Amino acid sequence: MTGAAVLLLDAAGPESAALARAAAKRGHQVHAATMADGQAPAPGLDGQVVTDFSRPERAVEEITAYACRRGVGAVLTANEYLTELAALVCAELGLPGNDPHLAHAARDKAAMASVLTAAGVCVPYTRLVHDDTELQDALADAAVGFPCVIKPVGGAGSAGVTVVTSPAEAAAAADTARRARGRYGGDGAAGFLVQAYAAGYEYSVESVTQDAVTTHLAVTQKAVTGGARRVEAGHSLPVRLPPATERAVHREVDAAIRAVGIRHGASHTEVVITTDGQCTVIEIAARLGAGHIGLLLQHALGIDVFAALLDVALGRPAELTSTAHGHATVRFITAPHAGRLTSLTGFPKPGPGVPFVRWRAAIGGPVNAAGVNADRLGCFIVTGMDAAEVEQRADMLMRQVRLHVVPVPPGGHPRQASSTRTAAIAP
Repeated sequence: MTGAAVLLLDAAGPESAALARAAAKRGHQVHAATMADGQAPAPGLDGQVVTDFSRPERAVEEITAYACRRGVGAVLTANEYLTELAALVCAELGLPGNDPHLAHAARDKAAMASVLTAAGVCVPYTRLVHDDTELQDALADAAVGFPCVIKPVGGAGSAGVTVVTSPAEAAAAADTARRARGRYGGDGAAGFLVQAYAAGYEYSVESVTQDAVTTHLAVTQKAVTGGARRVEAGHSLPVRLPPATERAVHREVDAAIRAVGIRHGASHTEVVITTDGQCTVIEIAARLGAGHIGLLLQHALGIDVFAALLDVALGRPAELTSTAHGHATVRFITAPHAGRLTSLTGFPKPGPGVPFVRWRAAIGGPVNAAGVNADRLGCFIVTGMDAAEVEQRADMLMRQVRLHVVPVPPGGHPRQASSTRTAAIAP
């Protein structure tokens, strides 16, 4: 092994695994901070420090002590819940990282709305609510209106987010937001948000910032399910926006990145764009976009974003120039309703133009209706040089996927179900 060691805050998930592989490929020892007490290091890791992410002050102390002992020269995370902790650890160690005084605003969505508004970023009108009286006041606010969005302060992956179309739906949506605690707790007293609904087309902007200079890698188009609980059903990149629209989007995203103190690392900014090119920033995360967006960047544009983020964290110049001009899309598969998955047919296999497939659900096991991104059962990526052809092929492959799900009555057992529903997955 050569060079400084690399420490990941949480090594679980495909993005963390890709970061670990990039570091190991370059000869760096790879360590992880984890809450999994008593477990051996994951394959490919050289060590781990066990800490409690729900106690950040203690976690910073324990992680920095471990990092000093192991010669750590870079700290990264792909876990949205740990981006503030990463900024604090980097500041303690004197490593490239984000502003520790502003990093909370990329996690706490009430603080995010406040700092983005103060920076002049176009964001939805937002009210922070703690009880039923404040909820009724927010719903009566003409600046909120209907539909509106009720969501938790510290959630991620669409957990606890509801689109509300009338006052009658608000109480249940508020309960859903209250129950959606952050992965490591600590959000209980924070309340929840009532936010004006931003109508338009949903996109995200994938960016990397180094020494406070930002490079926008791509605009990603998002396919999202309808209804009250909305889940991202697919991502496609790069999207070619009209030049004037692209400049307007980049201006808003640049301002958002500065406002939440992103100085070194990735950002994933969710935006809504209207037909006349107006851009509203919905949220910003101080991490690489999940849902295999890193793989899409590699296959479509030839950008090894994982190696680039390693370079940023090590303080080395990052290579962010596109070396390809293709197109890539990922499609996610969800169950038509909750129940037991009895069979799956037509799921694509890897091959030319389909470089990646992943299936997570067990045949015979329980599945949920799509309510949060974590309910997605599997996915596949389609790539090629022509955007229209890639999208058409992905649509065709989706239509071939069929799930058989046995509904389970409340309090019942899967074997008691009286019917089976077959769903063809359409785009």
